[in-house]
Amino acid sequence: MSLSDFGFLVQNFAELLDWRYVVMWAIGGILIFLAIKYEMEPTLLLPLGFGTILVNIPFSGAVDRLFDGKLQEGALSTLYKAGIENELFPLILFIGIGAMIDFGPLLSNPKLMIFGAAAQFGIFFTFFVASLCGFDIRDAASIAIIGAADGPTSIVVANALQSGYIGAITVAAYSYMALVPIVQPPVIRLLTTKKERLIRMPYEPKQISKTTRILFPIVITIITGIFAPKAVALVGFLMFGNLIRECGVLNSLSETAQKVLANLITIFLGISIAFNMHAAQFLKPQTLLIMGLGLVAFIFDTAGGVLVAKFLNLFLPKGRKINPMIGAAGISAFPMSSRVIHKMGLKEDPQNYLLMQCVGVNVSGQVASVIAGGLLLNLLV
Repeated sequence: MSLSDFGFLVQNFAELLDWRYVVMWAIGGILIFLAIKYEMEPTLLLPLGFGTILVNIPFSGAVDRLFDGKLQEGALSTLYKAGIENELFPLILFIGIGAMIDFGPLLSNPKLMIFGAAAQFGIFFTFFVASLCGFDIRDAASIAIIGAADGPTSIVVANALQSGYIGAITVAAYSYMALVPIVQPPVIRLLTTKKERLIRMPYEPKQISKTTRILFPIVITIITGIFAPKAVALVGFLMFGNLIRECGVLNSLSETAQKVLANLITIFLGISIAFNMHAAQFLKPQTLLIMGLGLVAFIFDTAGGVLVAKFLNLFLPKGRKINPMIGAAGISAFPMSSRVIHKMGLKEDPQNYLLMQCVGVNVSGQVASVIAGGLLLNLLV
C-alpha cells in the first residue's frame, strides 16, 4: 500500500467510521441467516443479503463512485441499469413463473377467479392508508403493491413509479412472501369458525382440452391489454411462459424457463436490487413504516379473500358451501399460500383435501395481482 493510499484513508476517515454501514452489514447478515437457516426465499434473500454487504463497504468498487474526479463504474450499478432500471430482469423471471403454473384447476372451476380478485383488496386499502401516512402518491402505490405478494410485480411497479423506497419495498415484499406460513393462519382463524373450516369441498376435475389451455394465456393477455394497457408487459411475459408450457412442442424450452432461466435471473435480480440497499437510502424512519404497511397489505389481502367466501356462502345451498379458508389463497404467493391453507384444512379434518381448490385460487391470484399492478400504473403513469 502506497503513501497516497494512506492519505486517501485518512482523508475519508469519517466515512470509514459511519455506524450506518455496520447496521447494514447486520441487515445483510440477517437476510443471509434467514435464507440459510429457515430457507425463507433463499434464492433471493441470500444474494440480496450479500449484495447489501457489498454496497455498504466504504468506497465499495461494486457501485459507481467518483475517484480522483473520475467516475468508476461498479458491477452492481451496471447490473442494476441493465436489468432493474429497465425492468428486464423481473419480466424475464415472469416467463419462468408462467412456465411453472398449471391453470388446470382454475379452468376446471373458473368461479375461483372471484377469490383471486377479492384478495387484492389489501393493495388498494394500503394505498389509501399509505397516502394518509404522508407518502407521495407514487410511493404510496409502490408500497401498496407489496400486498400483491409478488416480488417481480413489486419491483416493476416501484421502479416504473420511480419510488425512492424500492430497496425497502423489495425486502418487505419478499420477506412477507416467505412469512406466509406465519402471517396467514392467525388471520384465517380469526375470521372463520371451526364449523366453516371443516367444510368439505370435493374436487371435481374436468377434462381441459389442449386448445383451451393454449387459448387461455392468449385471451387473458388480450383482455388485460384492453382494460389495463400498462399491465401488458407483466401479464404478457407471464402468459408467454405458460404458453411455452402448454403448447406441447417446446418441452425443452419450458423446462429451461422453469429451472435454469428462473434460477439465473433470480440470482441477478437479488444481487442487483441490493444497489438500492445503501445505508443512506435504506436507514430512514420510513423504512420501518413501509414494513408495517406491507404487513397491513398482506393481512387485508388474506381477509378480503376469506370474507368474500363467507359472503357467498350466505347464498349457497348447504351442500355447495365454500370453505372460506381457500379465499385466502388468492394472494399471489404461489404455491406457498395454497400449501399452507391445505395443511390448515388437514389439521382441522385429516380427510379434507383442499389443495386443488387452493391451487386454483392461488394461480388466479397470480394473474389478479399483476393486473392490479397494471391498474396502478395506468392511474399514475
